[in-house]
Amino acid sequence: MNRTVTPAAGFVPVIDLSNRHTEPGRRAIATAIDRACRTSGFFSIVGHGIPADLIDRMVTTTREFFRLPDHEKDLVAHRPGVSGFRRMGGATAQSLGHQTPPDLCEVFSAHVTGDLTEPERALLGDYWASWKLANIWPHNPPAFEAIWHDYMAALTDLSADVMRLFALALDLPEQFFEDKFDRHVSSIAVNHYYPQHRTPLPGQLRRGAHTDWGSLTILYQDTDIGGLQVQTETGDWRDVPMIPGGFIVNIGDLMSLWTAGHWVSSMHRVVNPESGNTAARLSIPFFYLPNHDAPLDAVSGFAAGEAPELHGTSTAGQWISRKMRQTFS
Repeated sequence: MNRTVTPAAGFVPVIDLSNRHTEPGRRAIATAIDRACRTSGFFSIVGHGIPADLIDRMVTTTREFFRLPDHEKDLVAHRPGVSGFRRMGGATAQSLGHQTPPDLCEVFSAHVTGDLTEPERALLGDYWASWKLANIWPHNPPAFEAIWHDYMAALTDLSADVMRLFALALDLPEQFFEDKFDRHVSSIAVNHYYPQHRTPLPGQLRRGAHTDWGSLTILYQDTDIGGLQVQTETGDWRDVPMIPGGFIVNIGDLMSLWTAGHWVSSMHRVVNPESGNTAARLSIPFFYLPNHDAPLDAVSGFAAGEAPELHGTSTAGQWISRKMRQTFS
């Protein structure tokens, strides 16, 4: 079905975080966040404090990796018990039960827990989950692992502060969510949307329509050619532009569950470029995921509303694991 696509405009507002170190600034930012999360669940951020040099190094070394010959990338291929490179990024729409062809991207993923010992990772839930996998790092480019660690550390710190702003936006104590993230299992999964030289199959996109499963995603995108779109309440799709020097932030299902649906985990997708455009594209989502055993109960004051169906899950880890299994089934 064809749907209208319009610019995101105020539906995905740009929020400047540069004044977040003052009490009035934090309150104003929290108000803007609450407004965005009640409507689209998406907003862009500038003034975030992540050094431009770190972002440039992350993008450059990751792009270099994806340009390697297939046989070199396959040296760090995802396999049982180990994360890493995936030649196919799964079919994201299957996380909502929609059967589609595989998404048109390849992926490299790593986890903040992936460098723990195997016994330590075994304690992170008694079910399959990506954060229980060991990280595997390529030797080429040489600085890949170090840069990725620096980037994950910086995005973890930023995400933790955004969660404190979330708490303020919800009229909760600023530290409210911290005990849900003191053993967080966050991950990063860089999408390489390779040049499309063949016509996609019917219903095949760079990333199929889905909601994110966790609490918070901070996304870098290098272009918006064949880019991100978010769905409105009326079913229209709106382009989410790349903001130079900025990030896209969106909430996932857990924030919708914790607020009993008052905050919106919106459907989004990554469309194919227009016919004849074979440009490659890189997107870097950092998924800030809580402790695997964090409960899914709505927080005080948000006991009524429409949140996602739990399907027998009771913890954050169970919920996210279920979605992952559906995506890669």
